[in-house]
Amino acid sequence: MGQRKARGTRIRSKTMKKSELVTLVAEKTGFSKKDTEKTIDTVFTAIADIMAAGDKLQISGFGTFETKERAARTGHNPRTGEEINIAAATMPVFKPGKVLKDKVDGNK
Repeated sequence: MGQRKARGTRIRSKTMKKSELVTLVAEKTGFSKKDTEKTIDTVFTAIADIMAAGDKLQISGFGTFETKERAARTGHNPRTGEEINIAAATMPVFKPGKVLKDKVDGNK
């Protein structure tokens, strides 16, 4: 696990796998892991479908899922220095809400 410095203290950085998220949610809700996984998959698919349609999803207190257009641009290959064209793209973006920001910052 990597460590990073935040606000003068060292905190542990951990990557959670989907299976660990399923277990955590199942334990908190009392639902079976199978039903929990199906629910989580459905939520993620719904969010992706909403964003793919170009719509914005705002979950009060949590945050906003939306897309942003990135214009085509010219870049450089770091190995060769050669110029390359980078195509325009639609990128997914998440903006955390105040409640989430405060929770992560420790201001619960």
